[in-house]
This record gives sequence, C-alpha cells and structure tokens, in this order.
Amino acid sequence: MTKEENEKRLAHLRTIVRRLPEKPGSYQFYDREQTIIYVGKAKNLKNRVSSYFHKEVDRFKTKVLVSKIWDISYTVVNSEEDALLLENALIKKYNPRYNVLLKDGKTYPSICVTKEYLPRIFKTRTINKKVGTYFGPYSHIGSMYAILELIKKLYKPRTCRLPMTKEGIEQGKYKPCLEFHIHNCDAPCIGKQNHDEYVENIAQAKEILKGNTRDLSKKIYEEMMRKAEKLRFEEAEELKKKYVLIENFCAKSEIVSYTIQDVDVFTITDDDANKNAFINYIHVKNGTINQSFTYEYKRKLDETDEELLLTAIPEIRERFKSTAKEVIVPFELSWKLPDAEWFTPQRGDKKHLLDLSEMNGKQYKFDRLKQAEKLNPEQKQTRLMKELQAKLKLPKLPYQIECFDNSNISGTDAVAGCVVFKAMKPSKKDYRKYNIKTVTGPDDYASMQEVVRRRYSRMMDEGATLPDLIITDGGIGQMSVVREVVEGELGLQIPIAGLAKDKRHRTNELLFGNPPQVIGLETNSELFHFLARIQDEVHRFAITFHRDKRSKHLLHSELDDIPGVGPKTRDLLLKHFKSVKKIKSAEIQELTAVVGTKKSTLIYEHFHQ
Repeated sequence: MTKEENEKRLAHLRTIVRRLPEKPGSYQFYDREQTIIYVGKAKNLKNRVSSYFHKEVDRFKTKVLVSKIWDISYTVVNSEEDALLLENALIKKYNPRYNVLLKDGKTYPSICVTKEYLPRIFKTRTINKKVGTYFGPYSHIGSMYAILELIKKLYKPRTCRLPMTKEGIEQGKYKPCLEFHIHNCDAPCIGKQNHDEYVENIAQAKEILKGNTRDLSKKIYEEMMRKAEKLRFEEAEELKKKYVLIENFCAKSEIVSYTIQDVDVFTITDDDANKNAFINYIHVKNGTINQSFTYEYKRKLDETDEELLLTAIPEIRERFKSTAKEVIVPFELSWKLPDAEWFTPQRGDKKHLLDLSEMNGKQYKFDRLKQAEKLNPEQKQTRLMKELQAKLKLPKLPYQIECFDNSNISGTDAVAGCVVFKAMKPSKKDYRKYNIKTVTGPDDYASMQEVVRRRYSRMMDEGATLPDLIITDGGIGQMSVVREVVEGELGLQIPIAGLAKDKRHRTNELLFGNPPQVIGLETNSELFHFLARIQDEVHRFAITFHRDKRSKHLLHSELDDIPGVGPKTRDLLLKHFKSVKKIKSAEIQELTAVVGTKKSTLIYEHFHQ
C-alpha cells in the first residue's frame, strides 16, 4: 500500500468516525476484501471507535488492527446490555480474526422451563428446544440469578431431576427430599401440592420471565398492604422484598429471543428534502441478529414507500441469500412474496425488532445529513429556515430575524437591545442598543413599544430591509404590545413570535399567531436550540449594555460636568487631592500646579461662581 493510498484510506475512515452517533451499539471493522476482521461493543460508538485513531495509541495489536481497516459499519441499540449481546452474536457468526477472546464457543446463560409433567426451571448454556422453553440469554448474570431467586421464593418449583410422571405419583414411587423439609418445595411429587396449582405457578413464572410483571407486582403490593394493616409486619417485609425484586427486574433483551427462528425485518425512512428513502434490513436467525445494513434508494418517479419496499425487499433478500419464510414490515403490503409471508407486529419481541430497525434507518439518515451539512454549511441553514417556515406557516423564508429584550433595575438605567440573525447566523454589525427615553419607572411593555417604534420608524424612513420575523423575549404580553406598534401604528405586516420561559428561566415554548398558540417543537431539536440561542444572545447583548451604562453612572463625578475637563484631567485631580471635596476647597495655585493655568481657572470658577 502506497503512502497516497494509506492517506486516502485514513481520510475515509475519519469521515465515518466523525459522523458516528453517541449511542450504545456494536461496530464492525472490514479489511480490503470487505471481510469482517473485528467486532466490538460500545457505550458511546463515536468515542470508542475514534479512540482507535488517536496518535497516542501505543499497543502493537491495535496499530496492526488499524492498519488493516478499510471500512466501518455499526448497529445502534437501546442499551449497553443489548450492545454486549449483539457483539457476542456477531462474533460467533463471523469469527473475526482479531476477536480472540470469544473463540472458545462459550455463550451467555439462559433460563429453561422444561416440558415435563412437573416442569423444572433452571439456568443453562445449552439450547435444546425439545427439552423446554428458553428465556434470555442474560448478559447480566446477577439479573438472571435475581429472577431465579424470585421465582424460587414465589412459586417453589422442584429442583430434583427425577423424570416424574402422573402414574408414578399416584403409585407413591417418590419420596420428599430435603427441599421439602426446609420449606423450599411443596412436594408435588407425593401429592402435597395439587398438580393444577403447580402448573399454574409455572405459568405465572413464565410471565415473569417474559417481562409481564405489572399485574403480579400490583397483586403483591396489595397483599403487602393488607399484611401491614393487620400488623403482620414480618410477612409484609417478605412481600416487600419480592415486590422490590420484581420492580427492579430488567432481564428482557430485545436483541435476542429464542422465540424468533428465522425472520427478515425491513423498515423505510423518508428523506423528503432529496426525495430519497433509507431502507434498513435486519436478519434474525435462531433468535440472534446476524445482519444489519441500511441502503439508500433514490425515487425516480415519485414512488410510494410501498412501491420502494416491494422493489427493495426481493433485491436485498437475494443479495444476502435469505430464505426466511417470515418478513416483518412496518405496514401491510398489497403484493405477495412467492416464498414468504408479510407480518406487521403490534407488540412483543418482533415489534421490538421493528422499532430497532426503524431506529437504525433514522440514524443512517441523520448521519448522511450531517455529512452533507459539513461539506455545505449553507444546506443546514436553509433546512432550519424551511423548518421554521413550515412550523409557523410563514409566507416566505425567515432569512432576517430580529429579537428584542429590555434591561433595567427598578427602572433605573433602562436600556434595550436588538439582535439580528441573517440566514440563521448572527449579523453583529446590525445589532442595535437603545437608551429608554420616554418611559419612567420599570415598565417593560412601554419600553418595548418605544424601542420597536424607534427601530422600524427609522428603517422605514431610510428604506432599509425589514425583517421577515420578529421574536420577543417573552410570552403573550410582549407579543401583544409589539403587535400594537408594528401592525396598529406603523401598518406593517411582519410575523411576530414569542419565546416563553419556565419558572427556572429556561426557554420552554414557542408562541405564534393571534391569539398566540403554542407551536409543537421538540425541546431537543436543532430548531429549538437555535431559537434558544437567539434568546440567550439578545439577553446577553441587552444586559451587557445595561451593565456598561450602570458602571459609567456609578463612576460619574461632578468634575465630569465641567466643560473642558476630560477623564485624564479628572483622574489627575482625584489622584492628587483624593476627593472632590478637597478639590472644591483648594486654592487656584494648588490646582495650577497639577493641571495647568487654563484648566485650573475653569475648575476654580466652576466651584466658586
């Protein structure tokens, strides 16, 4: 590999790393032949993968691995536990060259409920579906033992391995073991516990293993409260332990489930801006994800989502040689596959897989958008302007946005500021400061009206370009008084929005319309962050101006009122005489010695008129 090839390879890899999400997931490294050479897991994909490309990496194995990497792919999941399980599954499928720790064939343990006459419940690493039903696997062993202990306390399933039958129990072939005598088993083997009751207990235990614990938790809580009312506190305490165990239990993983044999999962995510669509494909075999890819399709004739899926699914299945008889899709499709059936789940493990596929498709779309916006920053600004225009139903793009804010302390040193954003970027040369002239006392509404009146009256006189949107730093009241001036007095038709804050003085909602209505906006969206930035900027600008004015006011002295006496002369006199009082009582000869004849005459005459 030449130096130019290596630099091109590293540049490609760094581009991928920069757009990785800061979410948990599994990542895969590929060599020149597109063979997976390493599979890893991460709590934060971007941080973990970028660590391989730091200059200070000094481990020989890591350097060798990085030198072999030509491409990177990843799968986003919901939790660290799911990332661990997915990594384990992919390593077992692909047996990557540099994953040496998991080549011993070990797997995570599961819980088995046997199909016997008196079923048993136990942990195992061996999966044989003829023996029973399996739940898991469990990457967090403590969680698995917690649920086994919970089931043991609640239902007391038998632990002996004898192959018990109905006839054997009726004929008295079995004897109770030690578990019965220490009250860990109710001895169904000798008829001490009814068979139907035992089977019902096992059925309830299965519900716990499936994660359906809400009803059981409620039942235990109610029983606990009844025991407490009867002052049977020891029994209530035991029930409380079970209740807490159930509430804290979280052992169900959506990544792996032995109830899913062989299925394909497809979802579609639209990119309306470019008329593209991103189709994510996940393949599950024997309860394990072993394929996860996202493909971009370009609409040529405004095809619908259904038409795109019907085109893409056979092609992707052929590419991966999939023979799955069940295909999970986000909505019903009108056409049929000759060798498979459609299925649109509403709940359960398969719905979790559908959600996971959709999440990966959206993440891929987000990554592509970020990559394009880094190459062309104006694309992001245009997208945000279009989004704001759509949210507020504006007649044109809000290219120029202006925002106002007041600042004063009990009406003193009252000022206001106006900030201007053009193409979603601050235009600081257009910022303006205003001293409040016509308002006495702390009247924010009147101050706002004065500033808006002065601002747009002057712009109209000068023929300047008026803003496409005005944003007030406040709620309904501020919007109303601004509208009175803009529309009522000046006759301008400029859209007016308001940014309201919560009790903690944090921006929490966008208001628009007449009467004002709350505009639905996600508080973690880019547009909301941009609007909050405008509000923070106008607040900073106004309060900085107010502080400067207040500082000058506090430093003002009687010497500043004497014509011909500037700051340098004032400072010389104060440094020599220490106070204005001593300057007033000084003789003219003393003043002349400090500042000269001309200025000393002005000062002496001012104080001795």
